[in-house]
Amino acid sequence: MISNKKQQKNDNDKKIAATLYDYIEGLVISICLVFLVFTFLSRVSVVSGNSMEKTLSNGDVLLVSSLPYTPKQGDIVVFRAPYSRAYPNEHLVKRVIATGGQTIDIDFDNWTVTVDNKVVDESEYLFLYGFKYTSDLSFPYTVPEGKVFVMGDNRYNSHDSRSLDLGAIDEDYIIGPAIIRLMPLNKIGFVN
Repeated sequence: MISNKKQQKNDNDKKIAATLYDYIEGLVISICLVFLVFTFLSRVSVVSGNSMEKTLSNGDVLLVSSLPYTPKQGDIVVFRAPYSRAYPNEHLVKRVIATGGQTIDIDFDNWTVTVDNKVVDESEYLFLYGFKYTSDLSFPYTVPEGKVFVMGDNRYNSHDSRSLDLGAIDEDYIIGPAIIRLMPLNKIGFVN
């Protein structure tokens, strides 16, 4: 009888140890997968400022793809601006308006953006609030190959490609497209 209880205790101890081992193994695998995803497939970036209002807000946390990528018109991208005096080496978040070889024209009175003689429908995201900033560039402007022309959705409050300080962004400086807003939790979802 005593040896039977002892055997049951040993069996229970083995089951507990096996369960604990399974939990630890699962935790280690999960940590490794998160590490791999955030090292090779994506990274996290935080929106700084109000230039992307109302699409994105100051402090929003974004998941950004690190996979090879060709920018497309309308994409929201995160990039570095190492040559900018205003934002040296900071990560900036803007919308791609035109890519290399495309010609952009802006009517600053009506905020109509034309790319290759086609009006861009910006009704879903265009936000005009604050001090009216137009441009340091002359339009129409043809984007050099290998670069993109970016603007914030809040055109009055955005330091972007319209500024000579920033200009068209070299594709090599693009970290990647913003994919998902991770925080705040009440706004979690895909970025568009």
